[in-house]
Amino acid sequence: MDSHIENELEETEADVDLRALPGKPYPLGAHWDGQGVNFAVFSENAESIELCLFDEENKEYAKIRIEEITHHVWHVYVPGLGPGQLYGYRVSGPYEPDNGHRFNPAKLVVDPYARALSGTLEWNDALFAYRIGDPEEDLSMNTDDSAPYIPKSVVVDESFDWEDDQRIDRPYHQTIIYEAHVRGFTKMNEQIPEQHRGTYAGMAHPATIEYLKALGITAIELLPVHQFLADRHLCDQGLTNYWGYNTLNFFAPDPRYCSCSEPGEQVKEFKAMVKALHKADIEVILDVVYNHTAEGNHMGPTLSFRGLDNAAYYRLMEDDPRHYMDYTGTGNTLNVQLPNVLALIMDSLRYWITDMHIDGFRFDLAAALARTLHDTDTLSSFFNIIHQDPIISQVKLIAEPWDINEDGYMVGKFPVGWGEWNGLFRDQVREYWKGGEIKMTAMAQRLTGSPDLYYNSYRRPTASINFITAHDGFTLNDLVSYNEKHNEANGEDNKDGEENNHSYNYGVEGPTDDPEINALRAKQRRNFLVNLLISQGVPMLVAGDEWGRTQQGNNNAYCQDNEISWLDWNKVDEQQLTFTQQLIAFIKSHPSFQRRRWFQDMPVKGSDIKDIMWFLPDGNVIPEESWGEANAGPFSVFLNGLGIRCVNMDGQKLYDDHFHIIFNPTEESIEFQMPSEECGACWRVVIDTSESFIGEKEELIPSSGKVPVADRSITILRCPR
Repeated sequence: MDSHIENELEETEADVDLRALPGKPYPLGAHWDGQGVNFAVFSENAESIELCLFDEENKEYAKIRIEEITHHVWHVYVPGLGPGQLYGYRVSGPYEPDNGHRFNPAKLVVDPYARALSGTLEWNDALFAYRIGDPEEDLSMNTDDSAPYIPKSVVVDESFDWEDDQRIDRPYHQTIIYEAHVRGFTKMNEQIPEQHRGTYAGMAHPATIEYLKALGITAIELLPVHQFLADRHLCDQGLTNYWGYNTLNFFAPDPRYCSCSEPGEQVKEFKAMVKALHKADIEVILDVVYNHTAEGNHMGPTLSFRGLDNAAYYRLMEDDPRHYMDYTGTGNTLNVQLPNVLALIMDSLRYWITDMHIDGFRFDLAAALARTLHDTDTLSSFFNIIHQDPIISQVKLIAEPWDINEDGYMVGKFPVGWGEWNGLFRDQVREYWKGGEIKMTAMAQRLTGSPDLYYNSYRRPTASINFITAHDGFTLNDLVSYNEKHNEANGEDNKDGEENNHSYNYGVEGPTDDPEINALRAKQRRNFLVNLLISQGVPMLVAGDEWGRTQQGNNNAYCQDNEISWLDWNKVDEQQLTFTQQLIAFIKSHPSFQRRRWFQDMPVKGSDIKDIMWFLPDGNVIPEESWGEANAGPFSVFLNGLGIRCVNMDGQKLYDDHFHIIFNPTEESIEFQMPSEECGACWRVVIDTSESFIGEKEELIPSSGKVPVADRSITILRCPR
């Protein structure tokens, strides 16, 4: 129908000739069909909504009052508009914070479904719906226009030539994850053109791809790329939100990582990055933050959800809806119990899978998403919807299985289909190599995929995402170089960041010229890398740990967008890098270290030898009474190459050589007696962390022989099947 609908138009210098047609309530967001744009936005409690249009100079030239409402979705179609159009919404309704409502039409709000935003936010008091400094605080009302300071939503052309690109869909057990930051990973790489450093284009550059391929990782997990907000208090201190865990929009790639300043180009550049990584057979996993938004607590700004319908997006206190339930430590929590919020998250996930070709997600503070009322619930609507979704359920889903609430530590409690960051692996392996009191049982569990956490929930070893370090905490180099955190640069008097790091400096705090200490630190880094990669589960390596990156002892560099966080490619420890490359190649060539199923505590068919056996240094099987001792100490593990007990993805039976792995965390060298000939007649050393050795030594060690193992080191022997 070509008739006009009643509009409210406010024209500026432009001669505007706009028609408003009813449009459609689905899909949400702004979508160009080649002739015009359909706008649709959800608000349950609004009294009126205006679509505001802006020109290239960010001047508001038109307001269109949206008249059509279908199931709380406000929608309008505007012929003649197209890609590049800037827009936002002004929403009217009650400003009653005590009742959970914070409508204020003076505040331009971002479309929650916008595919791109133009630029970043400029902090100003006008962004707050209340008057800053007013004695009534957020109960007061601020009528200053926020439009000049907030990024505008952008209509984008979503077409892109993907050629034959599709999700890689690599099995978990063949996955090696590499956690990286788009900006920090390439910002100081001189092999990349300067204008592309720190951008999606930099991640797609041949120098980046070549490095990742040589390293051998199979998936890159990017810290948040959803458009996020740099907190005002950080900007006031000359800092910023570097990590990006402060989401403003769940669909828009952040333009700060785009080499082009044209609004909307970040979408194409992001897609080109994914396409390039896929061509190199590298999966792309996104770190996503669906538990809260950048609007903070009741004293935060009005940017999007709060202005559209505060009560329909956030979890409010039941007896005091002026305030927010906060399970995240950021001031608010999205209300995943509400259908529209669940739909928002699911629509976002599907968009990144179908339109952006993403291979998986790591969910920040995922326990907050599992909450129904106050308790965490693995049968919540969030999980149920994901499990039945034919698109989302097929990609990699990884949980950070905790939030800040007292019952928020949910390691091992997520449902089938989910992987979890295994914090127990991190802490216990760190403590073992530090020389702490870790029971033999604990070390055995971590090495075998943490069956104590995942076996009884019908999950596989690959549910355990094993890591020694992550973006949050010490780097691997700093883990063996500092006893204490050094976060003074963060401006919080070194009070921020984790206190208990299970770290050890080996005699000197920070860098040293002492060759013995440096050699010991390098050996411990190799021990951690080997321990991580030979353990069952999915290993995750943090960018730069493969060659000794440092953050100068800062274990909470969330606000450091500078050399503290960026990878300095001029300071690569080439020996450690080579060791890591060879180690990853070794692991990938032996299915014993990348099992799909649990070890079986029974003899392998046709043999009296089990899948896995555990020995003391004297060559005897570890007795029952030793498993509960406080200190695991030196021990060895036999892996039966005939005991893979599964087939690969092509239906081929898997077999491997036998391996004997010897751990010595003590300060003394030890001779290990090899086990009986039934486990293998002759052995050769293939990995020795005391020498940075990966290969195959000539010396043949008989089953009756002894193996000298240096202090604080791992020795791995191979016996051909």
